[in-house]
This record gives sequence, C-alpha cells and structure tokens, in this order.
Amino acid sequence: MEGSRRYDPIARSTPEHRKEAEIEFARVVAFSDGVFAIAITLLVLTLEIPPGLDDLGSALSEHGNDLFAYALSFAVIGKFWLAHHRFYGSLLRFDGMLMGLNLFYLAWIAIVPFSTDLLGNYSDEPASVIIYACNMAACSATFVIQIAYAYRRGLIRPEARPMEHRYAGPPNYLLVAVFLASIPVALLSV
Repeated sequence: MEGSRRYDPIARSTPEHRKEAEIEFARVVAFSDGVFAIAITLLVLTLEIPPGLDDLGSALSEHGNDLFAYALSFAVIGKFWLAHHRFYGSLLRFDGMLMGLNLFYLAWIAIVPFSTDLLGNYSDEPASVIIYACNMAACSATFVIQIAYAYRRGLIRPEARPMEHRYAGPPNYLLVAVFLASIPVALLSV
C-alpha cells in the first residue's frame, strides 16, 4: 500500500526513536547481566568442604579438580561477559530476532554451573569433559551467530564496524573449534 508506513524496528534511527527504545534496550542488557551474575555466583556452590575436618589441607587437595573447574569457568564466564558487554555497547539498535538469539546464548551461559560441577566431580570421566566442551562450544558459537546477525542487519554503530573481525572473526571460530576438538581427545584420554 503506497503512502502507508510499515513499522520496522530496524529502521528506527532518529534520536526520538532511540530514546523510546532505550528503556527496552536497557532491560535486555540488565537481564543479560543478571544471567551472567547468577551463573558466575552459582559456580561457588560447586565448591564444598565438609565441616569438622582434621586436615583442611588434604581436604583442599582432594578437591583440586573442583577448584580448577571453578577457576576455569569463572574466567570463561568473565570473558564471555566482557565480550557481551563490549558487543552490546556497540549496538545502534536491536530487533526481536537479536533478542531471541541473545536468549539462546544466555541459555548456554546459564548451564555453565552444571557442566562445571560435572567437570569438577567427574574429571576422570570422558562424558563430563565432553559435556563441558559442548557447553563452551555452544556458548561461543551462539555468541558468534548473534554478532554475525547484528552485522548483517546493520544493527551495529558505523564507527564500531571495524571491530567485526575482533568480535566474530577467526579467533572466535578457533575457540569453538578447540572446544569441539577436545571431545575426541577426551574419549582417548581425559
């Protein structure tokens, strides 16, 4: 129909529209930050030392795998959060599809405490290493998909476009490949 204007959230680029969308954008970012905060906090629940021990040192050394899994996952979630923070800071606008992709990404972030607990408690089992690797690969891959979508749809600020290589370039694909490559290695030797 000529003369009628179809509502397109991607086309909203005037300052008035940005102000209208700023509350929704802030809600998306706050929700995302909350998922990251909860996931990183839940990691500590995987660490458990029974009360009344005679030798705390030996108990801690027995839980070395749990401590390693905690430290690894804390660092990984922290890296994912920093990348997410930078990426969402570079957005000019967003749409429903990007919000859906972000939820899919956050679903993988939210399960990291579970895969971390498996890795800490069953580090000698290939299944725990495989589940952890799949979880990390899914986190990385869904983030790369989110970024690629945003670039394709023109949702990134023009001055931030040179960062595409940094956010969705070979280093991120390499991370996915490394986690996936660790799966057959885990089957051979944990």
